[in-house]
Amino acid sequence: MGSINGSPDSLRYIAQSYNHADSQASALRLILTLNPHWGGPENQIEFVRFTDGITNTLLKIINRKPGLTEEQIDHEAVLMRAYGNHTEIIIDRERETKSHALLASYGLAPRLLARFQNGLLYRFIRGRPATHEDLVKPSIWRGVARRLAQWHAVLPISEAAAVTSNGSAEDEKPIMHHVDVEQQSEKDDLVPVTPRQPAPNTWTVLQKWIRALPTTTDEQRQRRLDLQKELQRVVKEFDDGKGLGENGLVFAHCDLLCANVIAAPSKEESSSDEATTVHFIDYEYATPSPASFDIANHFAEWAGYDCDYNMVPTRSVRRQFLTEYVKSYSHHRGLPESSQPDIVDQLCRDVDRYRGIPGLYWGTWALIQAQISQIDFDYASYAELRLGEYYAWRREVEGTRAQAGEEMPLRERRWAQEA
Repeated sequence: MGSINGSPDSLRYIAQSYNHADSQASALRLILTLNPHWGGPENQIEFVRFTDGITNTLLKIINRKPGLTEEQIDHEAVLMRAYGNHTEIIIDRERETKSHALLASYGLAPRLLARFQNGLLYRFIRGRPATHEDLVKPSIWRGVARRLAQWHAVLPISEAAAVTSNGSAEDEKPIMHHVDVEQQSEKDDLVPVTPRQPAPNTWTVLQKWIRALPTTTDEQRQRRLDLQKELQRVVKEFDDGKGLGENGLVFAHCDLLCANVIAAPSKEESSSDEATTVHFIDYEYATPSPASFDIANHFAEWAGYDCDYNMVPTRSVRRQFLTEYVKSYSHHRGLPESSQPDIVDQLCRDVDRYRGIPGLYWGTWALIQAQISQIDFDYASYAELRLGEYYAWRREVEGTRAQAGEEMPLRERRWAQEA
């Protein structure tokens, strides 16, 4: 199943847009264009708004025709994802659509139905979004470990890397708003990093974000230069071609927060350690990446949007997760059981090394969101929290925190905890 079935080139395009200010009417027009047979008097269209995401609008559109069971209604349900304002600055929408199609061809994403001017329509996956409290439950994290390993083992990064046409968006100038000529030349002074593999990948995405940071004030310009130096440093230290996958890269989700983990419905809620079947949604940030970044990023999300670092997995829980992951990865790659303990040991070391990088990644992202987003979320404070994780990790690794006689921050303390 290696081809991109139902690729975006053949995907139906609806020349309409979703209007956030006129939500129901514009969504109704879109669904009736997609499904004209839903227009008769016997149809009862309903909209269910999912609000867990912090950059997009996600609506479940159902037709509650008389006589249908909930399962039958869900089988015909459509999800409508409408993009947030100006998110094209940080997300390559063409790549997202093609990644979705690639995943669907491997049975790892719901089928795409159509695209419209500012979003996508696709099939609904039955289940419930996890909460960050769910992520710490063995039944859920075992399911996540198995599914993530399947992604990393079976999806070809060659197709992921080829999903953009006419070159990658990461190689282009990012879209800027309200920037004068002098500021523009200031932005162009940055020398982009040159990772081992061509764009797109984790490093080129982060480079694109740093280039899109605001430069209105001296403070903003200095911060942008500082973050560029950190990116150069990180690429030099981490982009070594080692690790799982092809040249140290796998096809990664890169945004496995709780709301993007869907727990499949089961006849009874299991409280045991048995793995729950899970699916992943939202492929905006999916790109070739070191597997250890994707895993460390997921562990960071155990803290939730509020960054409750008491929830971060301890050393023993991370090892259990990685043991489950490697078992699944080895199954999908046909690796011998005898090789698994060594892979687990190496992954434990690598994920530990990567623990600070998600903070740099999402801290930079949040600095952009603080400028462009109209969503009621305190991105500026979130940026400082996430960048703080990165700098706390740096101080721990370099020993400067201990030399200064300062207390170890909670996140680092929790990460170092054995049980």
